[in-house]
Amino acid sequence: MKKIIILSIFLLAGTFAFSQSYNTGVGVRGAFASGITIKHFVKDNAAFEGIVSGGTWGMDITGLYEIHARAFDVDRLNWYYGGGAHIAQWNNDYPHIADGDGNNVVVGLDGILGLEYYIEEIPFTISADWKPVFNLIGYTGFWGYGGAISIRYTF
Repeated sequence: MKKIIILSIFLLAGTFAFSQSYNTGVGVRGAFASGITIKHFVKDNAAFEGIVSGGTWGMDITGLYEIHARAFDVDRLNWYYGGGAHIAQWNNDYPHIADGDGNNVVVGLDGILGLEYYIEEIPFTISADWKPVFNLIGYTGFWGYGGAISIRYTF
């Protein structure tokens, strides 16, 4: 039992003792719903991320709060997790998610889990994440297939 408690303390300390190497990143996010992303650190290990994405199906705006920590003891490789919310407007191109009136607003909660590598020399980050959503209003239900690769210019 003592070993589990000590290990838990070290894992938590590692999460909160982390320091990010950039303040803000702006870039593109590529997936089924491609778009733009901006991430801004409000603490050494915590950031807000905004995503505006779209496709032939409509448009989505997402806000996330993320906690970052070093991954696999590799410099500039970080894992992150967090959550937030989204609001979207879907058009009638996808009748299985549209109700036919063209004003299909969807609101829901988002989770995120990902890995990010900071290339200091360029300066860019590249990240891959899984972003499941649970829609509460509109076309309701859990969608577990969300995810993307993002590339951001950092400053």
